[in-house]
Amino acid sequence: MREDRRLPLPISADRGRWATVRPARTVLGVVHNITSATRLLDLLSAFEGDERVQVVFSCTGSSALDSGVTEFFAERGMVHVPWPEARDSREFDLAIATSRGGDLHRLRTPLVSTPHGAGYNKKLARNRKPETGNRKPETGNRKPETGAFGLTEEWLVHDGKVIPSAVVLSHSEQLDRLAESCPQALPAAVVAGDPVIDQLRTALPFRERYRRAFGLEPGQRLVVVSSTWGPGSILGSPSRDVILRALAELPADEFRVLVTAHPGAYYAHSPWQWHHWLAPMLDSGLLLPAPETETWKAALCAADFLIGDHGSVTLYGHTLGIPCVLGAFDRATAAPDSPMHHLGEQLPRLRRGTPLARQLAEAEAQAQDLTYDAITSRPGEAAGLLRELFYFWLDLPEPEQPAVTRAIPVPPGPPARRALPHLPARYVTADVRVSEGGAELTLRRYPAAHQRTQGAHLASAHLAADVDDPDQRLPRTADVLLVPLDRHPDARTYAARFPHHDLLAYEEPGHGCLAVPLNSSSLHARWVRHPPWADFGVAASVVHTLLPHTGEARLVRVRAGEHQDVGVLELRPA
Repeated sequence: MREDRRLPLPISADRGRWATVRPARTVLGVVHNITSATRLLDLLSAFEGDERVQVVFSCTGSSALDSGVTEFFAERGMVHVPWPEARDSREFDLAIATSRGGDLHRLRTPLVSTPHGAGYNKKLARNRKPETGNRKPETGNRKPETGAFGLTEEWLVHDGKVIPSAVVLSHSEQLDRLAESCPQALPAAVVAGDPVIDQLRTALPFRERYRRAFGLEPGQRLVVVSSTWGPGSILGSPSRDVILRALAELPADEFRVLVTAHPGAYYAHSPWQWHHWLAPMLDSGLLLPAPETETWKAALCAADFLIGDHGSVTLYGHTLGIPCVLGAFDRATAAPDSPMHHLGEQLPRLRRGTPLARQLAEAEAQAQDLTYDAITSRPGEAAGLLRELFYFWLDLPEPEQPAVTRAIPVPPGPPARRALPHLPARYVTADVRVSEGGAELTLRRYPAAHQRTQGAHLASAHLAADVDDPDQRLPRTADVLLVPLDRHPDARTYAARFPHHDLLAYEEPGHGCLAVPLNSSSLHARWVRHPPWADFGVAASVVHTLLPHTGEARLVRVRAGEHQDVGVLELRPA
């Protein structure tokens, strides 16, 4: 029986006989969880196109948030080596790790250690006892948890010896913190910048392409809600209310809301569970992309606003200049004097009792005065510096072509949501200016499912609902009843079922409607100019708003919010 029977071909003893390509070097990618895996893939782009280098992967099994890693490997066709075999193998020329957990000191190869987020910002103590006889107690009075995860002796030193051969830093300010928390690691420190912020900045010229991929219409604004893991995050209870508030308070035609979830939170509870918990919000248009893809990067490039917490995405977004508000922030996890600590002191906090739209506008006005860039001190250089470092430890000449920042892929489309058979119920507000022969309206629509109370943003709103909405409380209390084109029974049927409505609207071809008011003559509403948002529900709400003025109004200029294109609706007697 072969001793290496569990090893895949690239590192097996008989690879010389069976392998199609015979690389000169083999790199071990050390994964702790999906978060570290996605960052590792950013780093491994240094080897793209170089068949001299074979990469295989292993998971240390040391993270409590490592759910989904096996599936991550399988879905991408990555060569996976069990950790005990990878750790003890002499077949590797270099190991690259984006976290610090596990018994990395047992690797038999040089180790390059990098951060797995925007630098070193969080405090994290080991959650397991050190192996007997392997670790010396900490010296002096310094407690390891007071420094940043990844920069202290607790994570960098074993038995008096620095574990990594190279400790990658993204910013020179981290040298000072490393000198304070683990001075013996300073000779191994390399300031190599941050590949992700370089990617994001390089991708900004393609902002409109990313926006189209998310299904954003002209004039719509994208609010990204970013959550890290843990009870102090936005996704942690009770702060998940931030997402509900964004959907409830922001007009649906003017804003889209997208959540970037930390992989540790997303996979610990399972993707199914999050879609189950957030199902009502997803039905109202919430976007929830899978976090192990690069969609979150594209979302930042497309974003107009960011509601964040103490996760790295907030730091990236703020560095890009996106107007930011903190929906949650766990001070206890932010390392002292770290960029995240300073960001928590600088950014405004989401306030109750103040309209969210007003707070986002305030953040937009203040954004230029709150610039703070502590992610990288080598902007635009990470690709070249990291490749130089890796090839130095591999003892290989670098490829002839220059190292370039890798492009952020355009998402294939907005995350799929359930296609519901009924129209969503919405509260609608209107600002009206009526003149002789015409009128101008600005409508704003809000998902009715998430309105806990009649808030200030719903003053003078009317409710429009599908006559067959499964939640029959909505059409029973609706002012405007909507009957889609495929459902046209006798009007008297609906009048009997819902005696309290003001207007019954039947969809007509071209997204217009036949409007049947309860106490006045029927009208045809036809779109003469038809922007993407101009559906028959909007036409019905226009007629309802203008019922006191229908004698004067013939052509109506309509906006679905301040930033939307103008639609023109013609009203004529039925």
